[in-house]
Amino acid sequence: MKIVSMDVMSTGVIAYYVAIASRKGLFTPIFSGVENRTYADPVPQAVILTAIVIGFSIQALMLVCVMKLARDNPTLESNEIEKNNTPS
Repeated sequence: MKIVSMDVMSTGVIAYYVAIASRKGLFTPIFSGVENRTYADPVPQAVILTAIVIGFSIQALMLVCVMKLARDNPTLESNEIEKNNTPS
């Protein structure tokens, strides 16, 4: 559930930035023969794309860690894992 909540939070932040940045009348900065157009800034788009890729890789890493924990421990309850792995 913690992994799903992290993914939902990341998606919400990205959706918030996309909603804030959307404006009517802007065009993508692709080379064309038309002059005097208002172009969208590509830097925020690249930052959001990078955030999506980083979020996906972090989620994949967390899932691999959970798979290793599931193999080594009979339960996935964090309290039980901490109790079993804490030196006394």
